[in-house]
Amino acid sequence: MRGRTTLGATVVVAVALLIGAFSFYGVLSASIHGARERAAEQRLEELVQRFEGPGRPGPELLDDDIVQLIGRDGTVRRASEEAQELLGSGSLPVHDDPRSFVIDGERMVVVSDDLDDGESLVLAVPMEDDAETLATVATLLAVAVPALLVLVAATTWLVTGRALRPVSRIRTEVDGITAERLDRRVPVPDTGDEIASLATTMNGMLDRLDAAATAQRRFVSDASHELRSPLATIRQHAELAQSHPEVTSIRELADVVSEEGLRLQGIVESLLLLARLDEGVAGAAEPVDLDDISLTEVRRLRAAGLDVDGSGIGAARVSGDPRLLAQLVRNLADNAARHARGRLAIGVTTVQQHVFLTVEDDGSGVPAAERERIFERFVRLDEARSRDAGGSGLGLAIARSIATAAHGTVTVDDSRWGGARFVVTLPSAD
Repeated sequence: MRGRTTLGATVVVAVALLIGAFSFYGVLSASIHGARERAAEQRLEELVQRFEGPGRPGPELLDDDIVQLIGRDGTVRRASEEAQELLGSGSLPVHDDPRSFVIDGERMVVVSDDLDDGESLVLAVPMEDDAETLATVATLLAVAVPALLVLVAATTWLVTGRALRPVSRIRTEVDGITAERLDRRVPVPDTGDEIASLATTMNGMLDRLDAAATAQRRFVSDASHELRSPLATIRQHAELAQSHPEVTSIRELADVVSEEGLRLQGIVESLLLLARLDEGVAGAAEPVDLDDISLTEVRRLRAAGLDVDGSGIGAARVSGDPRLLAQLVRNLADNAARHARGRLAIGVTTVQQHVFLTVEDDGSGVPAAERERIFERFVRLDEARSRDAGGSGLGLAIARSIATAAHGTVTVDDSRWGGARFVVTLPSAD
């Protein structure tokens, strides 16, 4: 990984440096040639002003310039000493714009201008200094670019090695984390950078996975225990009926099997419902009158001989699956009925964009430290009484899962009589 990172960075830098070097050389070459052409044109203007008019001096009086005076017929009328030595009887090319030519093996800029009498003054300026400058620049670039590439590669190798060292430690630790070792955590470097944030995020993920695995193991263990209890009861009565038929009648055995079978059925159905809710299968959402569902529960509890106050139920509509919402209200109502000493109350109110369902009783209440734990699966605060009353410890877990699927919440606090008050908050559909 480190080698690939270094190679990739080096290739990118190499391409950038080569493009930059060629671009710089091209711009510098064009700038130098342009400056040489402008200098040649300026020198030609000075010579034209000097040689125009009667009695003008001849180019042969110039020592350092390569100058020719070309007649209308294209022949060389007069030339400087440098031009005669370089060209002999030959003439410089005449063009309106500056041009570069190789003359006697040397590149020169040739400029010309017309005089008043129709003759042309032609000046050639050697570009030897320009070529030496460009050659020097090319040499420097040829040395500097590879040296800079080596420096960049070495720096990248060291920097990436230092930066990826925590990643290697994290990868090594993650390789050793299995389903049986979810308690392990990756080391968090003290750099405070993105890698430290990555390690912190991974540890958070591992915390959630560990908690989920622990909850799953506890759930499987509790579910096995809950399912084993009615099965053991049925088996014990069946064995007793086999061994001592005079003690246990067929009717008693049938009653036990029927009762425990219903209990098994309830547990299995609750587990299946929780599984569907965990998978996000919450049924089709439609407008539901929560007040109608609540009034149905009030009538059911009153028919069972309980004192239920339903005066706090007002019109309210929510969005969700009617069957699941009915299950939610029934679970809370049954829970209150099991723990109430004699009085219950169910209320439904709408405040702005939310609907509040309250179910309260006059029982012993829920201790503050246990108000979150009671929504976990198979949790009972009073094991013996809840089991005798037929509770499986799944009702409140199902209620919270249904509320969550409907984008709501379930909380518990103290009722007006000192018992427990469950408050369900759901978005209003009106």
